[in-house]
Parts: sequence; C-alpha cells; structure tokens
Amino acid sequence: MARTGLATSLILANLAGPALAQNTPAAQEVQPVIQQGDGPDFLTRPFGAVRPLQSGIRLNAAPMQGALLRGTAPKGVVGLDLDGVKVPLAEDGAFVIGFNRDAAALGVLTVSFADGEVATEPLAIEPRSWRREFIAVAARGGMPSEAFMARRRPELEMIAAARLRNSDSPGWRQPFIWPAKGRVSGIFGSQRIYAGEPGAFHSGVDVAGPIGAPVVAPADGVVILAAQTPFSLEGNLLMIDHGMGLNSAFLHLSSIDVKDGDRVRQGQQIGRIGATGRVTGPHLHWSMKWNDARIDPQMLVPPMGTQK
Repeated sequence: MARTGLATSLILANLAGPALAQNTPAAQEVQPVIQQGDGPDFLTRPFGAVRPLQSGIRLNAAPMQGALLRGTAPKGVVGLDLDGVKVPLAEDGAFVIGFNRDAAALGVLTVSFADGEVATEPLAIEPRSWRREFIAVAARGGMPSEAFMARRRPELEMIAAARLRNSDSPGWRQPFIWPAKGRVSGIFGSQRIYAGEPGAFHSGVDVAGPIGAPVVAPADGVVILAAQTPFSLEGNLLMIDHGMGLNSAFLHLSSIDVKDGDRVRQGQQIGRIGATGRVTGPHLHWSMKWNDARIDPQMLVPPMGTQK
C-alpha cells in the first residue's frame, strides 16, 4: 500500500537588496511580527518540537518563510525533493531544507523509498509579516544603462556559476555564529513600497561596523567565489559553500583574506568590513541561500551580543 502524508500543523539578481531609509517623514514603517534576533535558532532546535511526518521524516521546527530546517530521514529513504527541488541526503539520513522569503502557504515534500514506493508530504509553511516602508513618491532611476550592464552581466554570471559549485563541507550541520559583531542595521525581508510599487526586498542581514573590523566564517565551508576586483553592487564579494546546497555571501568587504577553493573553519577570519560597492556606509551584508531559496541568516544565530 502506498505511503501517503498529511499536512503538518505546522530573485537583475542583486545580492545586496535595497537599504532602508531612516527617519523618512514620507515613510510609514510596519514592524515585523517576529523580532529578528530574538527568535529560536532553527538549526539547533531539538527534534520532537514537531511531530514526525507519516513517512517517518522528522523536522526540528515547523516550516516557515525564510527558515532553514534540519531533518532526518528513516532507513529505506533513497530520495527527497521539495517542490521539485532535490534535497541532498547524508549517509546518516540527515538533511537541511530551506523556505524562500515568499514561499507559498503549502509545499510538497516527496519521499522515495528503496522498495519503489513514493510518499507525498504536504507541508504547511507559516507566513511572516515583513517590515515595510511606504513612501509616497515613485522610485528614482530607470533602466540600467548599457554601459552598466556590460559590466554587470559578467558579475552575474560569476555569481551564478559559484552557486552551482557544491562541496562536501559539513558546515551545514553546525550551529551558525555571527560573522561580525556590531549593530544590526538591516534585516532580512524588509522592503520599500514606492507610490504603491514594491521594490526588491532586502536579501540578508546588515551588521554596521568600522572599516577593517574582522569578518569570520559563520560555519565551516569552501570558498566558491573571492572577487579579484570589486563588483558594481556588492563591492568586494566573498561566497562560501557550507554543503548540501547551502551557501553564504559576504558583501562590501574592505579586504578578502581567503582565496577561491580554500577550506575555512568556523570562526576563522575571512575578511574585513568595508564600504565597497553600492553602500551608504561601512557594514557587512550577509546573505544566505539554500538552492534558490533566500534564507534569513538571523534565524540561525543567537541574539547579537550573546555569542561567546
């Protein structure tokens, strides 16, 4: 008899995203329901917080927009995919899955077994309310110039190629740490609405700090891109693969201290905070992706200031 599951109760590619205006009289700010940095560390939550799915798959938290979850598959499971995207499985059955900032309310986890049976597990994905600024005037600017795009296209190709590089790093198994210390000046998912037209959402978390302040690896990984010259938007860009389709990008660095192909360890210095690229002041922009899903890095780390 086939195994079937029930629903649990439970993006011009710009890595940086827009900076939020501060103290703008024309802007109305809507606070997020989840206060960033005060929530649970989704990678270190114990199993048991969410009941097992009928296929035997276990997740350590309820699926949620912007979240990265840990999971385990029982013996006999030989394949997983989430909404048609392959989910890599470790030999011990461990895996991670991520949910995009704008993930739909329902996802489908397909579980393939060694005996040929296939189970489909509907996943109810919890929505989040994102911080928005409503601005009465239209956004400035227009279509990028051909001169800009002539420079930008090769950069986008390098970024896309880097994301296709998968390593055997075990960093995805680790509890993540903050890559820099400082004031959190920008949060994941925040967005400006210009005269009713939404701009791009902020794709990572910003940490303000002085130029030259150290940036460390938030988890083990392999360097998949270390910019030789500053990119037009990201400035000095560094990307690290943590394994299993999970990677981090670090933008606006003043210097990069590692090179392409290097293996880095959690806590190792990889660069320094800067103000390169399109910025209004020195800070680190840290963004994460699981495959094509944008992940909220701040859900994976302890509140700023509590990290040892």
